[in-house]
Amino acid sequence: MASPLNFVPGLTLSFQTKDRKAAAAWYQEKMGFKLLYDVAEIGWCELATEVPGVNIGLSEVEKPQAGAGPVPTFGVKDVDAARARLEKHGVKFDGPTQTIPDMVKLATFFDRDGHALMLFQSLAEGH
Repeated sequence: MASPLNFVPGLTLSFQTKDRKAAAAWYQEKMGFKLLYDVAEIGWCELATEVPGVNIGLSEVEKPQAGAGPVPTFGVKDVDAARARLEKHGVKFDGPTQTIPDMVKLATFFDRDGHALMLFQSLAEGH
């Protein structure tokens, strides 16, 4: 059933950052995202994730706010391997990986501005 808003495929998750270029470099180096464009005049850039139609937008502000709010959660084939790679590159995690048997593994980590992100691995049969 279609929404009365007529959504199109695509989602941009916007984060505030003190230094847009450094934040974009972090997402490229640590997460493997690709820079789509950077508009210095408005302090905004956007990166493509590996999830089709899902982008990360970075808004440069004087005092970025990180904290409570939605936590983008990215699916990976192997949480332990992805976590080890990120930790090797200095990414800070929020405690150990959580496992809910026969359901999911979850690992929360933080970008350079303190925004929480999460990795998940499905443990359900057939995944």
